[in-house]
Amino acid sequence: MFDEEVAAVIQSLDAGFPRVEEMTGAEARAAIAARRQPPTNLDAVAKTEDREIPGPGGAIPVRLYFPHHDADEPLPVVVFCHGGGFVFCDIESHDGFCRDLSARTEAVVISVDYRLAPEHKAPAAAQDAYAALTWAAEHARELGGDPDRLVIAGDSAGGNLAAGACLVARDTGGPEVAAQVLIYPALDPACDTASYRDYGTGYGNTKAAMQWYWRQYLPEDGQIEPRYQVEPLAADTFRDLPPAIVVTAGLDPLSDEGRAYATALARDGVPVTHRHYPGLFHGFLTIMPLQAGRSARDLLWHDLRAATKRGTS
Repeated sequence: MFDEEVAAVIQSLDAGFPRVEEMTGAEARAAIAARRQPPTNLDAVAKTEDREIPGPGGAIPVRLYFPHHDADEPLPVVVFCHGGGFVFCDIESHDGFCRDLSARTEAVVISVDYRLAPEHKAPAAAQDAYAALTWAAEHARELGGDPDRLVIAGDSAGGNLAAGACLVARDTGGPEVAAQVLIYPALDPACDTASYRDYGTGYGNTKAAMQWYWRQYLPEDGQIEPRYQVEPLAADTFRDLPPAIVVTAGLDPLSDEGRAYATALARDGVPVTHRHYPGLFHGFLTIMPLQAGRSARDLLWHDLRAATKRGTS
C-alpha cells in the first residue's frame, strides 16, 4: 500500500509518539517539543521577523517570512496556523515548513502563535487566527504584500482555524480571502467517522489522542457561538466562501471529515481542489525529509501559486 520509507515513518510514529491522552497539556507540550528537529532550510527565505500583533486576549506573537524576490510587484500574503491538536506546537515547530511555503510560492507568510488549550479554551485559538487574518489584510501593503491575494492556511488543528476564520470573515464583513488551504483539517469533535474506525490506531495519530485534543479545547459546557467558528462542518451553508485547497491522507482518522468538507464546499458552489493521498498518514506534509511529503508539497505549492496568480482573486 505504501513504500518502505512511509512504512518506516508510520512504524516510528506509532511506536514513539507520546501518548498525549495520558498527559496534562503542559506535559504533552514538553514531550512534543523534545522531539523537534531544527530546520535545515534557514536560507530558503531572505529574512524573517518576529513581531507581536494585537489580539482579543492580548498580544499574539507572529513570525513573518519574506522570500527572495527581486521584482517590485506586491506578493501574496499567507496567514499560517500550525497544527498540534490545539494544545502544542508553535512557530518553531513549523518554521521549516513556513520557510518552504514562503520560498516556493513567493509569498509573505505570517505564522501565528495562537493561544493554546487547555489553558485557553475555545474559541480563543479561533479568535486569534481571525485577528491575525484581519491584521494581515490591514498591513499587507506595508509588508510588500497584495491585500487582494490574501490566503489563510493551516494543518490539522490549524486547518480548523483557517476554515473557521473564513466563515467568520464571510458572515461579519471581514477581509476578502483569495483562498483557504486546509491540510488534513480537524473539523469534527464527534470522532466517529469510518476513517476513525479504520485508522484510529496503528498509523501515528490515534482516535484516543484526537478525543483528548478536543476535550482540552472545547469548553466544558460545549456552548460556543457561532458553533462553526470551532466546528466548521456545522455551518448552515458554505456558499460565498473562498476557493479551497484541501489535502487529505487515506491512513488518517481525519480523512473522512476533510473529504466531507471538500464535498460540502463544492456542493455549495465553492471552487475546490482536493488532493487525496491514499497511502499516506496524518502529518506527512510537514515531515520535511520524507520524499512523499516533498512530492506533495511540490503539488501544493503549484496549487497555491495558481490560486494567487495575479488577476485570479
